[in-house]
Amino acid sequence: MTTPPPQPPQGPYGAPQGPYGAPPPPQQNPYGQPNPYAQQAPYGQQNPYAQPPAPGPQPFGHPQGPPPFGFPQGPPPPRRSRTGLIVGITVGAVVAAGSIAFGVSRLADSGVSAVGGGFPAAKYRLTVPKKLLDEEYTLLKDSSSTEGREIEKTYDPSIRDAKAVVTQYTSSAGGTLVISGLWGRIKGPEFTRDKILEGATQAKGMTIAVPAREFTPDGYGVTVSCQVVRAKDGAITSTIPMCAWGDDNTASFVAVVTPEIALRAPEKVDLERAALDTARVRAESRKPIGATEAG
Repeated sequence: MTTPPPQPPQGPYGAPQGPYGAPPPPQQNPYGQPNPYAQQAPYGQQNPYAQPPAPGPQPFGHPQGPPPFGFPQGPPPPRRSRTGLIVGITVGAVVAAGSIAFGVSRLADSGVSAVGGGFPAAKYRLTVPKKLLDEEYTLLKDSSSTEGREIEKTYDPSIRDAKAVVTQYTSSAGGTLVISGLWGRIKGPEFTRDKILEGATQAKGMTIAVPAREFTPDGYGVTVSCQVVRAKDGAITSTIPMCAWGDDNTASFVAVVTPEIALRAPEKVDLERAALDTARVRAESRKPIGATEAG
């Protein structure tokens, strides 16, 4: 009987070892030359530094793909850029702020008691256009029938017959426009406007970086209040301008954020431009009751 040749000693994971306990030579590629990029990796783990073989026919009828005894390998997935992270966090923060913008103004009896006069007649309403700001922003999500219902159901002594509008728009350049508003009969428009901004800053991780200022954009007949907040999520901090308006029939929170604004220092934000954008949103979405909604 022929004695079988001695087997090489086994490594800690059952793989053969070379002489004197040294690791075996590197894997051979299909053409018999050592793979200069291959490095040993523990059994069951992918080598992050190895590269797949060059494409082309393989000998002995092997199919196209990785070496016969190797693990599937490839370049690691690309890391998400810091700008992408900031923009994503900013959008989430703006949406969260819009959803609670009316949280402080609701049940604000002490402030309303100082507002004289009765409730105005209902003449205007807020609509949900498919596009805003000269068609730069396109409607992405209309949450008026869900999140808006929470606004409508919450008691507010300063507003009668409230109907809510909660929407999110996007632009091809990566901008986000969030609206959280209502329409009805508003007894104290300025009081409601200021409380909307106060409520928006109650979202988690937000701090006021530039206090609210009032603007009256030419040709729009409304005073808009705007501020800048910083939204922090872990190690990421972003910049968000917020504005609000209030009149006898409509009041709304508006935030227009682009990737450039999200990365900007708070004091560098153009609040006058933010106020103008808010006035334009009001002009494009506020319509007389009974008028046909623009598509």
